[in-house]
Amino acid sequence: MTTKLTVAAVALVAFAACNSSSKGWHDAAVDNARVQIGMQIDTVESFKGAFHNPTTLNPDGSVLYCDVTDWRSGFFPGTVWYLYELTGDSALVPYARKYTESIADAQYLKWHHDVGFMVGSSFGNGLRLTGDSAYADAMVEAAQSLSTRFRPKAGIIQSWDVEPGSDREARGWSCPVIIDNMMNLELLFEATRLSGDSSYYRLAVSHADRTLKEHFRPDGSCFHVIDYDSISGGVNHRHTAQGCAHSSAWSRGQAWAIYGYTVAYRYTGNPAYFKRAADTFEFMRTHPNMPSDKIPYWDMDAPGIPDEPRDASAAAVIASGLYEMSTYPVAEGNGALYREYADSIMLSLASEEYTAAVGDNGRFILKHSVTSKPADVEIDVPLNYADYYYLEALKRRRDIEKKL
Repeated sequence: MTTKLTVAAVALVAFAACNSSSKGWHDAAVDNARVQIGMQIDTVESFKGAFHNPTTLNPDGSVLYCDVTDWRSGFFPGTVWYLYELTGDSALVPYARKYTESIADAQYLKWHHDVGFMVGSSFGNGLRLTGDSAYADAMVEAAQSLSTRFRPKAGIIQSWDVEPGSDREARGWSCPVIIDNMMNLELLFEATRLSGDSSYYRLAVSHADRTLKEHFRPDGSCFHVIDYDSISGGVNHRHTAQGCAHSSAWSRGQAWAIYGYTVAYRYTGNPAYFKRAADTFEFMRTHPNMPSDKIPYWDMDAPGIPDEPRDASAAAVIASGLYEMSTYPVAEGNGALYREYADSIMLSLASEEYTAAVGDNGRFILKHSVTSKPADVEIDVPLNYADYYYLEALKRRRDIEKKL
């Protein structure tokens, strides 16, 4: 495996090119990411024993490392895969493999829905870039685990369990489903492609269809949580957990909807899914509280706007989704709009306002994301999935530019 010195040296050589006047913002952003994530890899490699999976910052400014059961455990391995793809630096591959395989137990998790996030971002990208059949096996096993959470009466995949004495029970929830769960459907679609077993596809479509019916408001925005009756399959509540109010537009939730329904369209060709993504984007694009730099507030209805925290993670997810949306003929005359809006987001994220100075910010790339303001958890901090979707968006933009 490449030594720590070599990793750091390669990163610094790449960074030297950042200051070249001939570099566009995209290439400079990739160079910056190579340095910052290279330093993050060096830090991770300095620990002895178990893999330390960088996730965000603690209140004291130290790096928080998550374990394999955390829903964010796949994003750092996925970030290294994307960095390899963007730079062509084969020295990154052993690290991407090591970090991916360190979370292999995620494929067996059945007690929460985020196995799609966890395994798709890590093993999914590894499979795409290496063709490793063991990674395909992990994807199918993970899809089987996720399938155990399907509730036939409601036709959905349950997001969270409701434990006795928990806050969820206190809210009166029976079978909560969050809009985030649209992001886990890609795993099911991929499992059908890999295994030939169409049952995964059917579960994904069932979930997407019921979510399409229940989660959205007439203005195009979405609720965060729909609580279904576990016996009848009807809707008990339309609530929020991370937004400022049940009726508000939690920004990352809108981002999950845009991205998630774009993915659903990719696998099914159902124009209703693309329209859902497009309508929710239009809601965000035209929202009177959308800042001029296109980085949304953590909730578009937060009471303290314009002094509310921004959410770079939501912006990165939207940008990545828009780049994909722009490639489909069904976008018709809006393809250029989607690309240009995504570019505006990315230019802001690549600026000093949102991109950390090298070596700062726990060696995460982006600043200014929010996990949950209502719970007072991880406010105005870096988040590993913000970096992941930022690099994915850089990769998608590069791919589009090559085809134009």
